[in-house]
Amino acid sequence: QVQLVESGGGLVQPGGSLNLSCSASGEIFSIYPMSWHRQASGKERELVAGFEKSGSIHYADFVKGRFTISRDNAKKMVWLRMNSLKPEDTAVYYCHAETVAPFPGGWGQGTQVTVSS
Repeated sequence: QVQLVESGGGLVQPGGSLNLSCSASGEIFSIYPMSWHRQASGKERELVAGFEKSGSIHYADFVKGRFTISRDNAKKMVWLRMNSLKPEDTAVYYCHAETVAPFPGGWGQGTQVTVSS
């Protein structure tokens, strides 16, 4: 199973920016469709942005134009650049690798993002 570790969360003022990182272990990172999800307190986890199996990128409507997902397969890294942050972006952000049979995917432990003045 791929192991994922997120970093880069923190407290930021509205309108500010953060860059989340996700570091992966394993030899076959490049096959995984990778994505970022978030879960606010009392709410369900939701997709923020992700790479589809085709390689195309999907963004949730609420982050279009503000967030950018990127990856480097050689470095086994995925990033989420978040600009123009809003208080409603406050959540725990998770990195996710989609299972590609027979290789199981996985979730990171999450990193807290708090947008507040």
